Amino acid sequence: MNTTIEQPLHIVVMGVSGTGKTSVAQQLAERLGVGFVEGDDLHPEANRAKMAAGHPLTDEDRWPWLARIVERMQESAATGRGLVITCSALKRAYRDILADNGAVTVFAHLQGPHDVVAQRLAERSGHFFPTSLLDSQFQTLQPLQEDEPGFTVDIRETVEQEVQDILDTLPDFLLRLAERRA
Repeated sequence: MNTTIEQPLHIVVMGVSGTGKTSVAQQLAERLGVGFVEGDDLHPEANRAKMAAGHPLTDEDRWPWLARIVERMQESAATGRGLVITCSALKRAYRDILADNGAVTVFAHLQGPHDVVAQRLAERSGHFFPTSLLDSQFQTLQPLQEDEPGFTVDIRETVEQEVQDILDTLPDFLLRLAERRA
């Protein structure tokens, strides 16, 4: 992808649990030929245990996790390589932290109706996040604001179509972002 931005590009695939962040991010990273980081893998064990027990994370629980993600992003930016990262990034404050990493950062918010996400969570197995916490994530979610570097993607499409939607949106979005920075 040719853009006028000279820094590496990091794409944070964000949204509440169950929106398909991992599936979309893995395919997106492969299509772009960049690295992939699963944000859930960077959660401290205490966070995973807390969620598995049905307790939502607090801001205090999330700060060290976000710091680990930013560290990975900074390491990649220092080498000049882009990344696709999964992270719920539910609050603006979290996204502000994630965006400060030495690369151009774009948020692709996977968004869909509560009932669709709840059904996906109910059908998912082997993940530490229980369906009972979905409401707390929707309550915490602060949608992207116009001044944030991001856009939404409808999760009711196939994963392949969601990836294509991101790829189709990125060139114009990055051009507008570069124009704003100039």
